[in-house]
Amino acid sequence: MRKGWTILHALLAMTVLAAPARGQGSDARAAGVEQQEQGDDFYCGERKLGQWFYCTRPKAAERQKAQTPPMSASERMAAITSQLNELKSRAILDPSEENVIAYVRFQREQLDRASTFSDTWQRALWQNPDLDYTLQRPVSTVGKRAWLDNRKADRDAVLESLGQRYGLFYFYAQSCGACEIFGPILRSVADSHGMAVLAVSMDGGPNRDFPDYVVDAGQRARMGVPGRETPALVLFDTATKRTIPVGFGMLSADEIMDRIFMLTNTRVGSDY
Repeated sequence: MRKGWTILHALLAMTVLAAPARGQGSDARAAGVEQQEQGDDFYCGERKLGQWFYCTRPKAAERQKAQTPPMSASERMAAITSQLNELKSRAILDPSEENVIAYVRFQREQLDRASTFSDTWQRALWQNPDLDYTLQRPVSTVGKRAWLDNRKADRDAVLESLGQRYGLFYFYAQSCGACEIFGPILRSVADSHGMAVLAVSMDGGPNRDFPDYVVDAGQRARMGVPGRETPALVLFDTATKRTIPVGFGMLSADEIMDRIFMLTNTRVGSDY
């Protein structure tokens, strides 16, 4: 009996010694998982078999959203134009009610956008006079009439004094029918503004409006006046010795005076 108790105590003692301490079980399990993740050195380390042989735990793929750069304004306009053309072509080639309505709706959206732009443009000009070109060149009937009257007065005042510095070369031909009509017009402009005119005959024929003519002996070429078209009117600056072509062909009296005024008293681009 005593011997039985001795054996029982021995078994109990062995059971206590064999049982792991508290907390050691979880450590052992963690070590096993770690070993499983690391895998065998030969298969996973040397052969690098990867996750298909459970050497490494597969990692969840991180989805990276593709960041598309925003479209520029010109690209958006091109896309709208392309879509409008596509809808129009589709409606023409396959004129179903659905296709026609889709095209008309999209076109209406763009018309509304254009109307908004036009309205904003107009309001911006009203509130920013430095951007409003109509203040310099009116387009209304009353404003345009007043602007033309003021311009004509300035032009006439300038032309009155131009004769002191500028003269006109008038290239004509006796055989030129247009010269027969243009001669009296040029004569009236010259007389009313006191400008000297030297008529140059390209074919040697006389001129009844300018009897003190000369025959061309290379003057036109030396002055750099292109071609042999008649009538041709050239302004000559006695101060700078520079020739300024005024025009070729038929010109009215107002056209002659406007061109001379613009060529002598306005900067390029300032009158438009």
